[in-house]
Amino acid sequence: MGLLILILIGALLGWVGSIALCREERLDTLVCAGAGTAGALVAGTVSATISLMSGICPLQMLWAVIGALIAIALSQTLAGRLGNRVLE
Repeated sequence: MGLLILILIGALLGWVGSIALCREERLDTLVCAGAGTAGALVAGTVSATISLMSGICPLQMLWAVIGALIAIALSQTLAGRLGNRVLE
């Protein structure tokens, strides 16, 4: 159950992040959702004090949110840098 919660948190934060960053293309939204999911899973797994199959604690959820936000920021930074190189 905890694994599903982490995936949903990451995807939701990625979607909200794409709205906040004014990304209207479908691919940009999917990249943000994927990065958010990956960040939430990594941070939530590293901070796990109990098995992800049994549940999730509030501290683990906080770390998942932080991990998702960091992953979204990194993906957007890399996308911006790669986009500039392609245009030059």
